[in-house]
Parts: sequence; C-alpha cells; structure tokens
Amino acid sequence: MSEKVSFPAKNGSSATGEIVWPKQDGKAPAVVLIQEWWGLNDQIRSLLDRLGAAGFVALAPDLYHGKLTKDPTEANRLMTELDKPRALDEIAGAVSFLAGHERTNGKVGVMGFCMGGALSFAAAATIPELAAVVPYYGVPSPAPDYSRVKAPILAHFAAHDGWATPAAAEAIRKELAARNQPMELHVYDADHAFANDTRPDVYNPDAAKIAWERSIEFLKQHLG
Repeated sequence: MSEKVSFPAKNGSSATGEIVWPKQDGKAPAVVLIQEWWGLNDQIRSLLDRLGAAGFVALAPDLYHGKLTKDPTEANRLMTELDKPRALDEIAGAVSFLAGHERTNGKVGVMGFCMGGALSFAAAATIPELAAVVPYYGVPSPAPDYSRVKAPILAHFAAHDGWATPAAAEAIRKELAARNQPMELHVYDADHAFANDTRPDVYNPDAAKIAWERSIEFLKQHLG
C-alpha cells in the first residue's frame, strides 16, 4: 500500500505524491512512476505496489495536484493544460529525493505510461541523474534535446497506436543511435494503453506481461 509523501521540487516549491517501500531490508533501487493523463489513480497505485513487490522504492508524483478524471475529454484538457516545466521540476525533485533517501542505493530510474511515457522521454533529456528510463507509448511534443540523454532507455510502443506511433518511437531511437546513445524499442501487436488492466477495451494481457517483465529486468540491470 502506498503512502502520501512530500518532497521539494527542483524549483524549490513543495511537491507531493505517493510512495511504496520494498519488503526486504537494506538499500533498494528506486523508480519514479509517472501517471497517465487520468491522474494519480488506483491503477497507478497498483503499479506502485507491483514495483514495491519487485524490490523497488517507488514514488509517483501527483502532477495534477489532486485532480482525477475518468472522462477522456477532461483527461485531455488536464494533460493539455499541464505546466510541463513545473511537472519536470517535480519529477526531478522526486529523483533527487529518492537518490538521497536512506532506503535507496542512490540509483533512480523513471517509468511512465501514456502522458507519463512522453514525460519519461523528456525527463531523460533534462534529468542527468537518471540511471534508467522506461517509457510506455508516449512521445513528447515539442521534442526535447535528445543529445542530452545519458541513461539507457527501454521503450514499449503499440503497433496500432495512432497517437504515440511506432514510427515516432523509431525516429527517436535512430536519433539516439546516431550518437551511440542506447535505446531498446519493443513494438507490440496491441493498441495504445495495452498495459492498463482497467481498460478492457485495449488491455492486452500477453503484451502487458512481456513488457512488464522486460521493464523489471531492465530496471534491475541498471539500478541494482
């Protein structure tokens, strides 16, 4: 079960979120989990719990500051109106908070879904302290300066996604590869949001299972 947490954003303002702790003693790797466009809801909390069960300290910043929705039109409005520089400051603050926490080994990765996937790519280009980045079906617009990416990236995209297209993901991979920056890209025979088990219209359990297992292995490899 997650618990509320407060931490300073990079710009010095106060940020909040929810955090889970692994069961094992000692120092653990850490992950910042970035929400979909719905907000920090129960589905995101379930992912926090899964990360905790996998042995990570995991923190989800509340980028909407308490706002939640189940309506796609409202979710689109919340995402469109999101102050992205502030959101990235809060994500950077979460990374610094975890890196310096007594329960972590100092290594922090980021994982995000949909809007959170786009923000994960943006975080990779703006937060040099990150040690691993796992975006799910999200592409930032406008594009960040990918030449600044230091952490390895493992990206999961859907073949039938008209928003975060495989072509857009491949373009990012090629740009990074030209500078010998590592990005592993997997495209699944699925729809956008295929990993969201509260969305029976798009949830693909087989693709979700494979993507999750790859993500945990990748995070443990680079943060362990």
